[in-house]
Amino acid sequence: MERKAADYLVYDEATKSYHENPEQAVRDDVEKHYWRNVGLTVLKDWRLYIMLIPMLLVFLFWRYFPMYELLGSFKVSDGVKPVAEQLFSGFSYFKRLLVGGDGLSTEFWRAFRNTFLLSFYGLCFGFPMPIILALFFNEIKSNIVRSSCQVLTYLPKFMSTVVMTSLVTMLVKQGTLTSGMGIVSQFLASIGLVSREVANAGLLNNPNFFRAIYQISGIWEGAGYDSIVYFAAIIAISPTSYEAAQIDGAGKMAQMRYVVLPSILSTIVIMLITRIGSLLNIGYEKVLLLYNPNTYVTADVVSTFANRYGLEGAAKGIASAAEMMNNVIGMLLVIGANTIARKASDVSLY
Repeated sequence: MERKAADYLVYDEATKSYHENPEQAVRDDVEKHYWRNVGLTVLKDWRLYIMLIPMLLVFLFWRYFPMYELLGSFKVSDGVKPVAEQLFSGFSYFKRLLVGGDGLSTEFWRAFRNTFLLSFYGLCFGFPMPIILALFFNEIKSNIVRSSCQVLTYLPKFMSTVVMTSLVTMLVKQGTLTSGMGIVSQFLASIGLVSREVANAGLLNNPNFFRAIYQISGIWEGAGYDSIVYFAAIIAISPTSYEAAQIDGAGKMAQMRYVVLPSILSTIVIMLITRIGSLLNIGYEKVLLLYNPNTYVTADVVSTFANRYGLEGAAKGIASAAEMMNNVIGMLLVIGANTIARKASDVSLY
């Protein structure tokens, strides 16, 4: 017993007895009153926790409660009975999507390919643009000029999707909504990149131009707003790092390469992981407002596929199975990207 007591008690030579280690006593007290301390912290910062309630409700109603409807992917849907009362159908919907011979699998794989390509192009061309903008803002010495440029690049993010897609449509003048060619169509036709016939028919009616229009409009909409994170990381760099680089003879480009980029590398990695996580989650609103039956071959994505079959075709099981497969693959991409980042750079989300 004496040897076991020595593991957590301190022997006093003066009194020839054991007493509790003061550090251990503090740890025991913290563990004993843990929940009381948590309650006191909540009461102290109760205003912050009240502000947290709306976000929790949003996640609860729009993220967690809808998970119950995923059961519809495994049950026969008749459009009348609730999901809990429907008959179990196993993986029949998934089999139809993957290897079905009724043309449904062809549409699904086309939508999946378009989803991946749109996201991949957005990752290749859209992800670096906020970083470039942040580097550009950092080099502007005038606060007035920098603030003006930042506001101009932030503004498109605060426009609704309907307004933004309407502006895009006006610039290329889709024939079903307006007549004639837009400014962009006229410019492309004048320099010979597109023919007059294609420009007159509307670039949004041509499947070959949909992906380019989608990516360019996406960069225009979100690059400025996304640059806030990188600009905040850049201005947090210590001025002594720049001074040391200047003493070594580094110019502006060398400072960007050896000072700025290494300093914000952790931010870039974290943002890249989150971007990869949403690689297959393309919101259907923008695509739905820009595409039409003529451009299904390159514009139809999983979200619009599920919307078309779930709402218009009343095939809720098919739509639910398609979205579930899309989200599961996205989850695997997050786990894979996080694992690679943790092993390669010791920077990860978890």
